[in-house]
Amino acid sequence: MIRNVAIVSLSSGILGEEYVKFEKDIGVKRLEEFGLNVRFMPHALAGLEYIKNHPEKRAQDLLEAFKDPGIDMILCAIGGDDTYRLLPYLFENDELKKAAADKVFLGFSDTTINHFMLHKVGMRTFYGQAFMPDLCELSADMLPYTKKYFQELITTGSIAEITPSDVWYEERTRFAPDQVGIPTPSHPNQGFELLQGPATFSGKILGGCVESMYDCFCGDRYEDMPVLCRKYHLFPDAKEWEGRILLLETSEERPTPDLYRQSLECLKETGVFGAVSGVLVGKPQDEIYAREYKKLLVEVIDDPDLPILFNVNIGHALPRCIIPFGVDAFVDADAGVIRFK
Repeated sequence: MIRNVAIVSLSSGILGEEYVKFEKDIGVKRLEEFGLNVRFMPHALAGLEYIKNHPEKRAQDLLEAFKDPGIDMILCAIGGDDTYRLLPYLFENDELKKAAADKVFLGFSDTTINHFMLHKVGMRTFYGQAFMPDLCELSADMLPYTKKYFQELITTGSIAEITPSDVWYEERTRFAPDQVGIPTPSHPNQGFELLQGPATFSGKILGGCVESMYDCFCGDRYEDMPVLCRKYHLFPDAKEWEGRILLLETSEERPTPDLYRQSLECLKETGVFGAVSGVLVGKPQDEIYAREYKKLLVEVIDDPDLPILFNVNIGHALPRCIIPFGVDAFVDADAGVIRFK
């Protein structure tokens, strides 16, 4: 049972800006209604500029949260795009390895990079939700599907299984006080879609946001990101991917089909597709480019025996489940379920 939650800003520092205070207050109230004690780590509310300029303080917050025996769960505020800058402060003297403890760690998007960091030190983590995008949802309550998985995680410390959502929601276009209580349009969701390969497969899941993984190798966004990722061996080599399931999902940037192809081709060069037992793919936000992405996955991976399961409610599209990393998963596409041991 989770009692004490620490919130960290490991990527963007937007949570500390005055114009999102109304969102923060909604999220804190909901966490407290779950019976949770909420603590913001010392720099979590320092704001955009400070967080951008002080990656060492972000790293310090994460290390302190792991070291504090009174903290049960570390919840990421939101994603962003430069959490890779924490690498030297977490790995130069094995700081993260020394601090790592058996706590629930939850985040998604750019937090993909933090998941890989924690994977390196042997930690199991949880992917799929974060404080601002989910607890601070402007509708009258958290989205029911999202809330169900968050509640299961804080109650049991784990996720037993995930099934598709009955509906998906359009992305909110305005985040303002006058939007509080206003839902976004919803549409019927078709469920898991097996693009190719056997309907059942298994393995430990790892992965996350496609753009974050691509940036580990491509310096178009940050020139030094591939340099640091290579230095600290962040992305697992092909051998370490053997028997695992790769999770891929796309961000709110909605990469064009050309960029998606480049990302998949880059990942293919690492040998990951030749090593894994299957691929899970999150629903694209607002279903933008869904048809193109499905075609590219089959075309680029170019291995009809490798299972590819599309339209999983994970990542940037609403609503969101939670997927445990580092535990055995069994996928049954025909039954529409993914079970975890």
